[in-house]
Amino acid sequence: MSQWIPAFEEFAEKLLKDAKAPGAAIGMMQDGEWVYERTFGFRDEEKALPLSMDTVFGIASVTKSFTCVAIMQLQEAGKLSVHDPVVKYLPELTMGEEAWRNKMTIHHFMTHTPGMPPLPFLDGAMRRSMEADPAIHGTESELELQKLPYLDTYEEVLQAISGYEGKPLGDPGEVFSYNNDAYGLLGTIIERVSGKPYEQYVTDHILRPLGMTRTVFAVQDLDDQEDVTILYTNKKIEGVSQVIAAPLWHDAPAMRAAGFLKSTVRDLLTYLNVFCSQGEGAGSSVLSPESVQQMKGAYARVDGYRSYGYGLMVSPAFPDGLLIEHGGSLKGISSHIFALPEKGLRGVVLINLDGVSVRELVMGLLNSLASRPAAAELYPVVPMQLTEEAQRAYIGRYESDEWLNATIDQKEGQLFIEVDDVSYPLIPVETDSFVFKRGSSVVWIDFFRSESGEVRRMSYALRQLQKKQTVQQP
Repeated sequence: MSQWIPAFEEFAEKLLKDAKAPGAAIGMMQDGEWVYERTFGFRDEEKALPLSMDTVFGIASVTKSFTCVAIMQLQEAGKLSVHDPVVKYLPELTMGEEAWRNKMTIHHFMTHTPGMPPLPFLDGAMRRSMEADPAIHGTESELELQKLPYLDTYEEVLQAISGYEGKPLGDPGEVFSYNNDAYGLLGTIIERVSGKPYEQYVTDHILRPLGMTRTVFAVQDLDDQEDVTILYTNKKIEGVSQVIAAPLWHDAPAMRAAGFLKSTVRDLLTYLNVFCSQGEGAGSSVLSPESVQQMKGAYARVDGYRSYGYGLMVSPAFPDGLLIEHGGSLKGISSHIFALPEKGLRGVVLINLDGVSVRELVMGLLNSLASRPAAAELYPVVPMQLTEEAQRAYIGRYESDEWLNATIDQKEGQLFIEVDDVSYPLIPVETDSFVFKRGSSVVWIDFFRSESGEVRRMSYALRQLQKKQTVQQP
């Protein structure tokens, strides 16, 4: 056994135990050889059924990179350009003022920079499957769903987005804010340009050429449905949070391009070779080297450490070389893919419970492999001084229409952020930028000001939240 593995597995077992994760599958390869493969727990906890590198999990937003591969293929075929305005393909999209709307390109959708604020319509597209799910009965999500229309078709999604009355965050290309709805619309563009349903295009042009036989949009499409995980989620029962089996898969037929593939560790390792091989070997069958490089571009600043490419997070300053990655989360799903393309190293972590700090697990794996402590901080946190008077500009409650919110408060000369009913001290690191520590993760937050200098928005969980009210000081 490699010397780094016991330390990593001790770290992983504690993290998974603390999260009460029923099961996890982790695989990592380099230059075609297995570096690490291990499963923890079960795919079905009640029946004690084991996991494998071929167990099918949900991958949620990891799907976004597949959507971008499809767009790049259509660009290679001369059927579109990433710099085309989206209204060329979606003339029904009438959100916002015409001059602003006409500036939005496919590139902006792929990089989460169209200027749209966070929108609530993914849940409208999932509404039918969510309402059929006993796991959400009696929860806040059940109440929120009642505010949304059923969005079962691309046309209904376009109509809902067009009717949204919120103001843009900024001009296209100016502001990064993670946007599932924009990715849902990329699926519409793929369908209209290719003449095939989005799911069929991805299957025919990505999954089959790569031999990804256990990667599907619906588990019913698998020839062998035995080695498929049960989904689990946290639910409060009589005031106590418990992990329960919740086997019904949520689905959004009109927005599958945003995150609804199911896959395995083995299949995803094959897929990641597209980005490690510079277009040679397995990658050359689906994407040219030029398109691969374009997908790995650092187009939009995400935080102090990462940028966004096309369906991929990009970290050029990662200690071990360029890191590309993407995570995913839906009910019963915590997923993450990553690669160090210059080293030919690629890896996958799949977990059958939502809300697990899966990126923390990935960083622990990469740290351990590089002979660093699993919980080592990869970037130094150097605090700067901020007066109590300067701190007051940030105090307030910040919200989005995607039902994400955060509160910034001041206590004894220190700023705190409260999210998910937990409070963390904020550390100022740059002008209008802070970090806080959650587990072994360092979470970065930026604040954004109006032209007059007032703090108007903050970034959290990749989204831009609007300042709604000021917290009253005692």
